Amino acid sequence: MAARPSLFYFPSDAALLDSSGLPWGVAVTPFSPTDERGSPPVTGEEGHLLPRCTSCFGYFSTHCSLHRWSWTCPICSEDNDLSADAAARYARDGSHDPPELRSAFVDLLLPGEEGDAAAMTTPVYVAAIDLSSSEEFLELVKSALLAALEALSPGSLFGILTFSSKIGLYDVQGPIPIVKNVFIPPDSDGTILVDLKDVMPFQSFLAPVDTCKDSIARALETIKPMSSWEMATTASEVQDHALHHTRGFGAALDALVNYLSVEYGTTFELARIFVFLSGPPNYGPGQLDAGSNGDHNSVKVVDSDHTLLPEQTSFYKNLAASAVQAGVCVDLFAITNEYTDLTSLKVLSVESGGSLFLYSNPDESTLPQDIYKMLSRPYAFGCVLRLRTSSEFKIADSYGHFFPDPQYVHVQHINCCDSFASYTYDFEFEKDSQFSRKSRPPILQIAFKYTTIVHHGDTSDDVSNSGSRSRFSLQRRLRVRTIQYNTTANIWDLYDFVDPDVVMTILVHQDWFILFPAHQCLALPLQFRPI
Repeated sequence: MAARPSLFYFPSDAALLDSSGLPWGVAVTPFSPTDERGSPPVTGEEGHLLPRCTSCFGYFSTHCSLHRWSWTCPICSEDNDLSADAAARYARDGSHDPPELRSAFVDLLLPGEEGDAAAMTTPVYVAAIDLSSSEEFLELVKSALLAALEALSPGSLFGILTFSSKIGLYDVQGPIPIVKNVFIPPDSDGTILVDLKDVMPFQSFLAPVDTCKDSIARALETIKPMSSWEMATTASEVQDHALHHTRGFGAALDALVNYLSVEYGTTFELARIFVFLSGPPNYGPGQLDAGSNGDHNSVKVVDSDHTLLPEQTSFYKNLAASAVQAGVCVDLFAITNEYTDLTSLKVLSVESGGSLFLYSNPDESTLPQDIYKMLSRPYAFGCVLRLRTSSEFKIADSYGHFFPDPQYVHVQHINCCDSFASYTYDFEFEKDSQFSRKSRPPILQIAFKYTTIVHHGDTSDDVSNSGSRSRFSLQRRLRVRTIQYNTTANIWDLYDFVDPDVVMTILVHQDWFILFPAHQCLALPLQFRPI
């Protein structure tokens, strides 16, 4: 868990902060394996025993004042009683101290919170491929998926879906690949007339990577763009020929999310969909008018409220909410040099915990390398992130790919994140508050609760058994880091020890969110790198 403040020394009061003209905040990378100095957390297996403050609900740490039968919270200064078991636990000699007495940065197992899925779960990945594209586009996608197969853990399940004016489901587990198609109705609601589970059983659609990698590769080679199909010659085929350049992305993804939702909590706890898009959706539900915004290469303010490129439809925002409920994360790869209205599409990847990648030219694209790196990194899901501050200052705003808790303030939910995903927070002083020499130093506590998939290897003693399957289980963990900062009343200390990368990150967010509403911020990076 890396946490980099914009100001190494916190300003002593609001007047000093205002006169400096510098933003005050922190950039947090919660799933980073180390802190910003490269030090890993102290791990343990008794996260459920970690005491919490009865006032602010902060966690016990090395910054607490510990007494025989009580402890004082460093965040709100509340005195809390210790149970007899906790008092005995913290009375041990130094060589057997629990993690929270040895470090202010701990990562603890939460036993019993995994539920029934802890017995067995399987990583699920689905590639959704746009057929209304070129040969160059598909060749790039095939190369990327072959690279992705090398990065996936043995035992993972993989499925292939194609979309255009119809949806194609691939069964690669037989001697030859089989594809079954479902046509997408052209009307605006675009309701698929048949459930995908009735077209192809879930067990046929998802193939184990370790035993079917070659079959998946053969199936990918059979995928051709619609433009290469035999052209219509008879009058009865003219209408079908007009559909050769349709892109029914919205209907296809909605049907796929509903298809996967049936197995959520049974087969998988998180399914990742890789969408490969060659242009704007223009058919069925979620279709976008790519020509409505004129020249997309120039920034245009279209009204007096400085609204830039508003979303054309709420379809993808609603679809993102459905994806989260179904345990689905969507990564969107757009390989196109035409206007695709990413303003409307990005909410699907952002709110489901995925990433958005844009490549303007297939020949110069790094898509295979990017997807391999992305899948090689560990990831967490079902995350909850909470920052707590000492009483003199508070969180003014927060920015990142999370959605707020409907009940608790400054509690953010993250559907999926990896070790590079970062979130930015803006600080401000409480009214009439300051850091004085007599007061305690400012405290920031970051709590991150998350779930990971643990690979236990092949459970079969006979490695030649084609039916053997790798086993996975879930771990629910709690990562807590408590940080104490120094303060200064000297403005030159603020300037001398400023972190320009973090300052720039905060300024970009502040200025863009002030000028344009959050849901319209197209130019912001959709996934921060460690800064």
